[in-house]
Amino acid sequence: MTYHLDGVVIPTGFDVPVEPLRRAAHFTGEPGCIAESRRVAAQFVDQLRTECRATIDAKAEGAVLLVVSELVTNADRHSDGPYILELEGTDTTLTVAVYDSNGTLPRVFPRDPQRIGRHGLEIVRALAREVGVERVPVGKRVRAVIDLTGG
Repeated sequence: MTYHLDGVVIPTGFDVPVEPLRRAAHFTGEPGCIAESRRVAAQFVDQLRTECRATIDAKAEGAVLLVVSELVTNADRHSDGPYILELEGTDTTLTVAVYDSNGTLPRVFPRDPQRIGRHGLEIVRALAREVGVERVPVGKRVRAVIDLTGG
């Protein structure tokens, strides 16, 4: 926030929001939902740049979009109902959470370059600094925290 007093600009030092920014999007599983989830995430990254003054390079933005794509694709494939994408971010981190109606927790398979498919969670774990999976009353939540600072 910046105050103006008699034409003089007085910075307060509180130009970055104290609360993290949050956004949620509901998807039905109709064709195009995965692409739409990536669009929602890209808009959210731009909002972090603007409102939180986050310095997000192309690599970090690509990681966010890939994590969103992987988690939403898994929810789309493995749940029998709608799913929710939640995004929460600050100037340094972005948390992606996807809720779906299937209570079966995803499995992490051993590394196998010969295996076709089932690499989604492996990819998410490689890109995120933290990944968690938990059952919720209506199914499960998969959550990934991505470092936006390149660390």
